[in-house]
Amino acid sequence: MKMKFTLLPLLMVPVIAFFSFTPNFGAGIKGTINPADNAGDVWAIAGNDSTKVTPLQGVFEINDLKAGTYKIVIEGKAPYKDFVKEGVVVKDGEVLDLGKITLSQ
Repeated sequence: MKMKFTLLPLLMVPVIAFFSFTPNFGAGIKGTINPADNAGDVWAIAGNDSTKVTPLQGVFEINDLKAGTYKIVIEGKAPYKDFVKEGVVVKDGEVLDLGKITLSQ
């Protein structure tokens, strides 16, 4: 009988620890690029940190970002120009949808 009461607190420690932490899902940015064939890499830049993804059929999603303000750069392939959007605010735990982005010539 004494053994059961000694093990009970030891078993409760991992259970309490598991429920004590709040998961951090990070933030992200997504969008669609038109024309898809003329889109190069997509960059999210904040200060000295940058993250790059390659869009797939014009669709991109950058995940695991920290909350903050970013500059988004989409490299355009000739004859299209790079697309730059500054001041993109990303909140913790949210994926910001930039919608449809049209590259200009």
